Amino acid sequence: MKTTSIAMCMGRLILMLVMMSLLTFNASSQTLSLKQLSAGYDKMLSEQFKSGEPGCAALVAEKGQIIYNKAFGMANLELNIPMQPDMVFRIGSITKQFTAVAILQLMEQGKLSLQDDITKFIPDYPTQAYTITIEHLLTHTSGIKSYTSITDYFNNVRKDMKPEEVIDLFKNQPMEFAPGTKWNYNNSGFFLLGYIIEKITGKTYAEYIQENFFTPLGMTGSCYGSDTKIIKNRASGYQQGNDGPENSDYCSMTQPYSAGSIMSTVGDLFKWHQAVHSYKLVKKETIDKAFTEYKLANGDGTGYGYGWFLSQLQGSPTIEHGGGIFGYLTSSIYLPEEDVFVALFSNSTGKAPEFTALKMAAMAIGKPLKTTEIKLDEATLDQYVGIYANEKGKEVTITREGTQLSANLSGAGTRKLIPSEKDRFLVEDAFMYATFSRDGNGKIVSFVSDDRGKLDTWNLTEKKIEEKKTITVDEVILEKYVGQYELQPGFIITFTREGNRLYTQATGQPKFEVFAESETKFFLKVVDAQVEFVPDADGKVNKMILNQGGQTVEAKRIK
Repeated sequence: MKTTSIAMCMGRLILMLVMMSLLTFNASSQTLSLKQLSAGYDKMLSEQFKSGEPGCAALVAEKGQIIYNKAFGMANLELNIPMQPDMVFRIGSITKQFTAVAILQLMEQGKLSLQDDITKFIPDYPTQAYTITIEHLLTHTSGIKSYTSITDYFNNVRKDMKPEEVIDLFKNQPMEFAPGTKWNYNNSGFFLLGYIIEKITGKTYAEYIQENFFTPLGMTGSCYGSDTKIIKNRASGYQQGNDGPENSDYCSMTQPYSAGSIMSTVGDLFKWHQAVHSYKLVKKETIDKAFTEYKLANGDGTGYGYGWFLSQLQGSPTIEHGGGIFGYLTSSIYLPEEDVFVALFSNSTGKAPEFTALKMAAMAIGKPLKTTEIKLDEATLDQYVGIYANEKGKEVTITREGTQLSANLSGAGTRKLIPSEKDRFLVEDAFMYATFSRDGNGKIVSFVSDDRGKLDTWNLTEKKIEEKKTITVDEVILEKYVGQYELQPGFIITFTREGNRLYTQATGQPKFEVFAESETKFFLKVVDAQVEFVPDADGKVNKMILNQGGQTVEAKRIK
């Protein structure tokens, strides 16, 4: 249900000239007419969400007015129904901000304090000698194990369960760290918050959000998720299969609960946004706390408030969140300085909206992502090749293949580096830059990464890049591995075969080749990750083990 977030915006003027009369948007570095902006969005979205494929609904608003609201692709492939802007999607973890505001309402009513120990409301919860507060749950700093990262959890996603039953799945798991000392995205925390809302109010979570949010705000396209209710204008959810899109796997909406169960439209999310920022739901001083970065015990920032990520885009502050759940991926972002709001929902986990929404936002504020590429020869590119490390010991390996430079962050993946000017590269599909420094002799010694304002320095080490040896595996053996493996609810890893080559594709990501180091063990070159297929006593493969970033996760074969 995670997903990391989105934006868009720009200032508006009405210019009346004798030669033309256009509604324009005046931003810091350029001026685009509404017509130009809309045409740019049309092009961007139609290229990603093609006719005849799962689609999207998009909304952009500036200074309280909707300036763009369109849909692309299909809402239902089987019935050949085109997507419409008012279609209903599962919004996944965008649900968390609704849960956070509900908690803040109860705080204003004096029914809880953010510093209350959770055992005040859940007396039998085993806190393992720690004090875990409501605020820890709101900020992903509780140290509680996230239930969606527990391997056995995947066996329960189809079951309708009571909140207490889901809590029983994770409450006795070992704590990952002392509360308040680290940040780790955590669905268990927001699940517990929903249960606390029920304990305090005597209402179900679904009843509370309907009565306090959806009905009074006129959010007629929003509801607590259900697969049995008739929900008008529901967009069907899809996932990427071996032969293209297929219907998404089933997940009981009792499972994501207050961490990710809400369904909504881009228009309703804008109504919600307006209500939050006009202080209709909680006071200004209260919601300001939600938009303030939570600091760990050691003073480090987390980039998160209460239910929202806090970042920046091209120098402009953002308040944002995304969502990922079976069949759907969503993104929303607000730029308060320019008063611009963007929402982009997709009805396929094979079509991630986040980067597209960020590009739309950057266009709106007149700070588009510049992708101008300069040409560098192989000898010049070789100057940047090497293993770099930051002060925390993390490593980035920069390699060259032909005239293409790539950077691999251990455990995070490989991205192409696009040279934009001398010693400066744009990271592909990201608002991230790498700027290299040289010593007095002109030799590269380090680079600074700029990830939406988060700066980090990486120094060149003397370590040598080692190439892994590969073997050829018989096609008959490779065919045993072909299929889909569920890593967590809504996140599928698909393996396909082309001749004697094996490929993998994770939900919402491109397809990559995996290389064999043994008949059962494979590795990826685009990311520091290894997979191992585990045959049973009969030789059938029903399980795959993923090793990445120091973590080992089992995935059950589902198809």
